[in-house]
Amino acid sequence: MTNNRFYPIFDDVDWLRRLLPFGIKLVQLRIKDQDDEAINRQIAEGKALCRKHGAMLVVNDHWQAAIDQGCDWVHLGQEDLDTADLDLIRQAGIKLGISTHDKAELARAVSLNADYIAIGPVYPTILKKMKWRPQGLARITEWKTCIGATPLVAIGGMNVQRAEGALQAGADIISAVTDITLHPDPESRVQAWLEATG
Repeated sequence: MTNNRFYPIFDDVDWLRRLLPFGIKLVQLRIKDQDDEAINRQIAEGKALCRKHGAMLVVNDHWQAAIDQGCDWVHLGQEDLDTADLDLIRQAGIKLGISTHDKAELARAVSLNADYIAIGPVYPTILKKMKWRPQGLARITEWKTCIGATPLVAIGGMNVQRAEGALQAGADIISAVTDITLHPDPESRVQAWLEATG
């Protein structure tokens, strides 16, 4: 997984169709506010697109759909961990990424043998309202020291200019959302990200 240091997150499979051809090899599909049929359809198409382009698909939240579709990765937030059937996810052979924001959540992710751990928000983010203050680069270093070889994903307020600092601080992978989706030229922004993290 850490061969791919750029990890964009998109809320619709249309983004995958549009941007995977530019060389993205690790991508998350974070679908909100859609019914089960639409979710399953998007995940199925996302999986097919990733297979076509040699990319890894991570499904956010919808672990049962990921099992049903035979996906390889699921990402869960801390609240999702409370309701997800982690045993069923593991029995299906699915690898698990977990969000963390403080030391208690980090300890929980480590105890669950997460296949990657995300830390955020590293910088202020406009994506969603969070109760946590920005973590900063020093916290990335602290987290990486704690988790050793487990891949560490930096997320929250990340942009191309901040990528190098996060990688130097200890992040293995950088995740971006609005830096791409709100950019006037998402295609060129993806190419810049691939150059910055290649």
